Amino acid sequence: MRYAFAFTTKVTGMRDIDLTTGPIGGHFRTLAVPAAMGMLFSTLYNVVDVYFAGQISTDAQAGLAIGFQAFFILMSIGFGIGAAMGALVGNARGRKDDADVRRVAMQGLSFAIVTTAVLIALGVVIGPLLIKLVSQPGAYRDAANGYFYWLLAALPGFLIGFTGNGILQAHGDSVTMQRAMMVAFVANIGLNPLFIYGIPGLIPGMGFNGIALATILSQTGVMLFVLRAVLNLRVIKGAQRSELRPDLPSFREILVQMAPTSLSFTVLFISSFVVQFALSQFGGYAIAAYGIALRIEQILLLPVLGMTGALLPIAAQNFGAGHHDRVRASVWFCWKLGFLMTIGAAPVLWFGGSFAMSLFTDDAQVIAVGQSYLRVDSFLFVIYMMLFSINSLLQAFKRPIWTLWISIYRQGFGVAFFIWLLIGVFGMDVWGVWLGIGIAVSTGWVIALVVVTQLAKQEIGGLRQTSRAP
Repeated sequence: MRYAFAFTTKVTGMRDIDLTTGPIGGHFRTLAVPAAMGMLFSTLYNVVDVYFAGQISTDAQAGLAIGFQAFFILMSIGFGIGAAMGALVGNARGRKDDADVRRVAMQGLSFAIVTTAVLIALGVVIGPLLIKLVSQPGAYRDAANGYFYWLLAALPGFLIGFTGNGILQAHGDSVTMQRAMMVAFVANIGLNPLFIYGIPGLIPGMGFNGIALATILSQTGVMLFVLRAVLNLRVIKGAQRSELRPDLPSFREILVQMAPTSLSFTVLFISSFVVQFALSQFGGYAIAAYGIALRIEQILLLPVLGMTGALLPIAAQNFGAGHHDRVRASVWFCWKLGFLMTIGAAPVLWFGGSFAMSLFTDDAQVIAVGQSYLRVDSFLFVIYMMLFSINSLLQAFKRPIWTLWISIYRQGFGVAFFIWLLIGVFGMDVWGVWLGIGIAVSTGWVIALVVVTQLAKQEIGGLRQTSRAP
């Protein structure tokens, strides 16, 4: 396999890995490490924006947070299209059906272009309404509206870039996006102050809106870099513009695969508001603690997200090829390695939560509340890993609708109900919020495990390994 990969890279100039052969552990390493690094630089990219907004004013920082929350709803469509490409292109790639790979990939790009145009028009109308729901009149709402309008110009970069990345990941390439995000992160460090403050006599300073312009340019660069890699894939080289002409059956196929994932992100967005509303009765320090603790959680989850994300293209290609033993083997490899990773993170969260919180704030009350969340979180990491991997497997089976139903229960009903029960009925303090989240996540995991076990019986004869995969 090592020599085959080297040959493919030399001939095409791109990564195009057959995940239906070779050691599964090697494929996870090839895919997961670059994906996790890419997500790390994406997280750091956002930290840079938050830092420079804070240098301007508190209103700018609040406007950035609220404006991006509204933009995230539009951006979540891109996550869905990327996941759809990972499943549909991966299945076709596993079947060795080059014609179908090319059709789905080109129609995916076409779908992303059309969707981007529709969302920009929609965003002009609904953006201010969304921002109004979560803000009060004043300087920070004005900043949020301005930032959101500017950021609409970055939507092509996000949506088309995510789509291209899904196509590349289905071919075993997670390095391209990693490199793109590393460059974007470095560029963002330079572009933010350049556009915020300008250069006297050369470039006028734009203030807060300069952050949005930096995002537009850097994400457009990411999109172009990813598209270049997609168009250099063996099966897509020489593609004609006519192949981008919308095909309704193909669009319908993509929409069915994309919609549940995108809606799941919308449910997540709503869930965060439920938690913030519950915490608001305990004071601003509780909301601040939750926001900081989430950043710490997200950073520690990056390796897990990279690994469970790698399961999608590996399972999709092998499912498309009919190699059911390799699908089962990839799931169990993911769970075993994920268990070791999350067990290792648990003591870091339990004993190091206070120190981690202190890196972001010196408020003792905020640190104490954030530490309590991270201690509950230490027991949930292994469950998060299982849930993420189940979502990837359901995508590979082309059954993403179940990810939506599980998300609606776990992040929608479950979070709201259990928090209300523990705080409203039993009169608990912030611990009621944390435990409510924990119960929702745990019961959601049980439901997800039952669902994936039954679907696996239908699709691959069950999850139990009957033989050792090659």
